[in-house]
Amino acid sequence: MKRQTLLVDADDTLWENNLFFEQAIAEFIARTERLGYSAAYVRRILNEIEKRNIRQHGYGVGSFRRSLEETYRRLAGELAHGDEWAWIRARAREIEHTPPRILAGVPETLAFLARRHRLILFTKGEPAEQGAKIERSGLISYFEAVEITAEKDAASYERVVSRHKIVKRNAWMVGNSPKSDVNPALEAGLNVVFIPHRLTWELEHAELLGGAGRLLLLISFGELRQHF
Repeated sequence: MKRQTLLVDADDTLWENNLFFEQAIAEFIARTERLGYSAAYVRRILNEIEKRNIRQHGYGVGSFRRSLEETYRRLAGELAHGDEWAWIRARAREIEHTPPRILAGVPETLAFLARRHRLILFTKGEPAEQGAKIERSGLISYFEAVEITAEKDAASYERVVSRHKIVKRNAWMVGNSPKSDVNPALEAGLNVVFIPHRLTWELEHAELLGGAGRLLLLISFGELRQHF
């Protein structure tokens, strides 16, 4: 196969990420039961607040902690308790320092691909936080470059294409998020490998759109070896 450029997502493509946030959210909802709100209502309020905080503060554990705090403040009002603030801060620190849990088949697949193609890690989030996860993952040696962006939209893909002199017809974005990995990459004219994750964050869901590139749907990361 002709040498390709593979832009590879990190969170929930190479390692588990949203799993830890979902566990914390489930615990948070359970702790707010005494306030009398349904789980669905609490999650809706949290999602609304997260959307706003992402626009103002970006992605990452810090923004997540802020969103939990604001949600609790809105729900509890004068009933807010100091123990809950302490729990939120402690739970956020725990997530931040959780070592990456590499998904099945990832290291051997990256080793196979790196011998045949150019790999660029392309992820979004808070730079220091994402950089630390990448270093702890032990996977950085497989990549020619690492790109961390505040948001993955068509413009950010165009910047990466320009910076690394990528030929679009020979380039693929590999990821799990319709909103960040699939739609904007197709819009920018890249090809896409979509590998859905069972716990993709609700705010990353989107209807798959068309584009200039081709779309390949796989079940697991290891399947890349059959196509590249």
